[in-house]
Amino acid sequence: MREIISEMEEYAINYNVPIIEKDSIAFIMKYIKANGIKNILEIGTAIGYSAILMASVADDIQVTTIERDETRYMEALKNVKKCDLEKRITVVCQDALEMNLSGVSYDMIFIDAAKGQYTNFFEKYKYFLNPGGVIISDNLKFHGHVGNRDNIASRNLKQLVGKLENYIDFLKNNEEFETNFYDVGDGLSVSKKKNEQ
Repeated sequence: MREIISEMEEYAINYNVPIIEKDSIAFIMKYIKANGIKNILEIGTAIGYSAILMASVADDIQVTTIERDETRYMEALKNVKKCDLEKRITVVCQDALEMNLSGVSYDMIFIDAAKGQYTNFFEKYKYFLNPGGVIISDNLKFHGHVGNRDNIASRNLKQLVGKLENYIDFLKNNEEFETNFYDVGDGLSVSKKKNEQ
């Protein structure tokens, strides 16, 4: 499996596919193990890199991962199959904001998709958390741009960073959830329902 992971890292570099930083996925894998997490929903599969690593923490972990880009979805399916994890990782090709879930709940929801939609993802999927479950968000520093918006020339990038900054404020001021921020990789947050602390 290590060989397949290396191949995926190489593919991500060659095809310019954003995958999670090594420090960040190491942090999440440790969290999964320490908290006995069994059911995971991931928003933003890319090529399946983080889904495969999260599933590899223990043999009884189930991951559902959503990807709207068909090319990446196909690549993720291929990688999941190579790792022999089809029974434990379900890859769905759909826009996460259009997906309808029912009768399912998760110990952990991992948000690593369109940065401008983080608040919408959080609001839509928070209802599918098990008691004691958490929502983890990645890329909150966004390559050092967050907090340095005035130095950005590109209007699109400036808007995107603005949305991420709004999301961070949304987490900080959220009455329902207690969020801890971690200076790991490209910036992570772990949000847990307040009445279940």
